[in-house]
Amino acid sequence: MSVEKSTFQGEKTGKRTATAVKLLQRIIFISLGAALFSVGLEVFLVPNNIIDGGITGISIMLSHFFHLPLGIFLTLLNLPFLFLGYKQIGKTFAFSTLFGVIAMSVGTSLLHPVPAFTIDPLLAAVFGGVILGVGIGLVIRSGGSLDGTEIVAILINKKSPFSVGEIVLFVNLFILGSAGFVFGWDHAMYSLIAYYIAMKMIDVTIEGLDQSKSVWIISEKYKEIGDALTQRLGRGVTYLHGEGAYTGDDKKVIFTVITRLEEAKLKSIVEEWDGNAFIAVGNIHDVKGGQFKKKDIH
Repeated sequence: MSVEKSTFQGEKTGKRTATAVKLLQRIIFISLGAALFSVGLEVFLVPNNIIDGGITGISIMLSHFFHLPLGIFLTLLNLPFLFLGYKQIGKTFAFSTLFGVIAMSVGTSLLHPVPAFTIDPLLAAVFGGVILGVGIGLVIRSGGSLDGTEIVAILINKKSPFSVGEIVLFVNLFILGSAGFVFGWDHAMYSLIAYYIAMKMIDVTIEGLDQSKSVWIISEKYKEIGDALTQRLGRGVTYLHGEGAYTGDDKKVIFTVITRLEEAKLKSIVEEWDGNAFIAVGNIHDVKGGQFKKKDIH
């Protein structure tokens, strides 16, 4: 009885430790993301009158009009959306976002006196967009957000035929276009460049440089191809049962997951065994578990 109790207490302690480690990791990455976001804004974009999309862009314009610290508007404008996020998405997301917004607001306040790294608007748009995108990506990967626009888009999406991405794009184009009336049309165009680069860097940060791909292969030589992929590419494969819709014949479908850098090698391996094999490749945003570990390719 005492052994069972001790084992139970050990498991409970282990779960608490794992939870504490995950919480610490989340705090670190959200803090780092918010810090990078603040650098991108205060050191590159804001001094050159270049804005970002969403609540951040509106906050930059309001700060310009009222001559008040940017952090004040970032906090005040995001608070209503944090409440909506708590109700519609969940408390973990809401608290992570709240922490990120507070850290971002503090960061922009501390960096406001720091002089701009460059007065060239193109350089500011490029490097500011890169740093901004990496910061936002880190926060999103940690389960939070730094802008309430996405929350609004999710709510509108439930009652409209438009996707979340389309809604965010429309709102941001309107906000970025408004920069033309505030800072001039050349700065509005630089803002579009910064926004585009930031979006791309968000994708890279969330998905990683080694973007994963799912692969389906249909071939009569499925066993030989599957063994070759396991031995030469170092990937685990799964055989799925399929049936041809036209012929009604039973078929084996090979399923595996690779990185985009391994795609060319996979196709060459398949072609060695069956030049007429059917191959379908798709993008995957996240992979966990299984035999998805990098091995030597030969």
